[in-house]
Amino acid sequence: MSFSKFQFASIFLANCLLGTTLLMAGPVQPRAGEPLQTLSNALLARFDIGKISFNEDLTVAGGLGPIFNQTSCGSCHNNPLGGAGTQTVTRFGAIGKKGGFDPLTSLGGSLLQSEAISDTCAEFIPPQANVTSLRVTNSALAFGLVEAITDADLLANRDLQPIAQRGLAHMVTNFEDPPNELHVGRFGWKAQVASVLTFSSDASQNEMGLSNRFLPFDNAPNGDEVLLANCDTVLDPEDGPDANGYDFIDRVTDFQRFLAPPPQTPQSGMTGEILFNATGCNVCHTPSFTTGNAVETEIPLRNIAIRPYSDFLVHDMGLAGDGIVQGAANGQQLKTPPLWGVSYRDPLWHDGRFSAGSFDSRIRGAIAEHGVFGSQGVPSATAFASLPFADQELMIHFLSSLGRAEFDSDADNDVELDDFHGYFDTVGFRDCFGSTVTADDVCAIHDVDQDGDIDLDDFDIFLLAFDAIPADCNGNGVADMLDILLGEVDSNNDGILDSCQLCVGDLDNDNTIAVSDLLLLINVWGPCTNCNADFNSDGAVDVLDLLYIVGNWGLCQL
Repeated sequence: MSFSKFQFASIFLANCLLGTTLLMAGPVQPRAGEPLQTLSNALLARFDIGKISFNEDLTVAGGLGPIFNQTSCGSCHNNPLGGAGTQTVTRFGAIGKKGGFDPLTSLGGSLLQSEAISDTCAEFIPPQANVTSLRVTNSALAFGLVEAITDADLLANRDLQPIAQRGLAHMVTNFEDPPNELHVGRFGWKAQVASVLTFSSDASQNEMGLSNRFLPFDNAPNGDEVLLANCDTVLDPEDGPDANGYDFIDRVTDFQRFLAPPPQTPQSGMTGEILFNATGCNVCHTPSFTTGNAVETEIPLRNIAIRPYSDFLVHDMGLAGDGIVQGAANGQQLKTPPLWGVSYRDPLWHDGRFSAGSFDSRIRGAIAEHGVFGSQGVPSATAFASLPFADQELMIHFLSSLGRAEFDSDADNDVELDDFHGYFDTVGFRDCFGSTVTADDVCAIHDVDQDGDIDLDDFDIFLLAFDAIPADCNGNGVADMLDILLGEVDSNNDGILDSCQLCVGDLDNDNTIAVSDLLLLINVWGPCTNCNADFNSDGAVDVLDLLYIVGNWGLCQL
């Protein structure tokens, strides 16, 4: 549905009078870190409470330690909250002279807890370890949807894979299920966990030292039970029910379970995805699944088509593996990481070996690493390397769509005025308005209805995605951005009508922009609502507003 200028004016004005925002579920994909749009009020409340718990720093009195890696879930899963991160942990073990892997469990292995509540409780890598490996934090986005994929579908997809590239379904048990009930693992670098609740319990104990109802004990530093007895000051299990009967592990499970998938923009039609499939990348990075319909699964998670680009199996990566055996997964095997959200993920690979630089350099490094000796990914890496450079760029352009928010020209996970008028080398909605596009064009990020042109239909959705109340500087009941699109003058391309900018920056109304105005702006620096100094109406007084004063310095031209 598209609105005329006058239809939109009435809607815009009505929303302003009612004090509501122009945000609604449906036309706009959730951004990374946001909840599923279909949650009931009750489930959304559980998500919000879980989000607070997820980002809460544990204290020693509250069960932290005595050995741990971080004080909160959000310390590791921080890009965005619930997503991947740069934090790494260390795994260690020993390979004997005749082979065979020993996780050195009696010496605290295979996970090193690098922090402790006191120096006397600190853990270290024992001298017996001759294998160590870093593991970077995985994303927990859309964990509930991944959990809801049936074992049967994951196994059926495995059986369709060519034998040479076929993955291993890592069959594991869940803490909350009968001890002999096996499921296909899907979380962790070795797919060693199959349920979100088991993941929460395991991570709480092993990463933060919080004993809980499934793991009602603390880890002994390097396996030293005497040292543990001297260091552990809180009775186990340390996790317990809150006023509403939920344990900490239940709360953080709610947050992870109800997180939405990262967006994908454009959602379809890119030539790069055709090349992605043609090179065989889709064999392991399976594009899509549909979640199951089990009665124990919350309704918003049932029968949902998702595009994770993973088979959730472990594959032999040869020399690019981590050397750590975990369950049935050997030292060369790693789980296929989902590619949704890869556009903003830094670093890449299990140990973070591809970091910083550009997305192009990181993703090229990760693709090439599939081609090392012994890796099941050699055919795909070879096929990519043999593509003409232009086709490689198209494929990388497709991969950069995985995690990209709609209208987010500058790829900073928000939609602001920069995304309307463009900024430096980005192309804003205004630049693209009226053009015809294909899914491969840079302007395709603004063709959200994917009808091949960028018009008022897309602008209606842009306003829904916009993170602030749209400015209406001339008070005509129409968003300034719509006036500009329909022909009003905005010569400096700042999203504000020129007719409203006779003396922008003159905060003391003396017809001159000078030091006094600069001081008034600095005095209200930061987030604000309806501030006179918020010249671009983005809800904050910041550098963008300072530029108005600098650009108009001196006597006003009236």
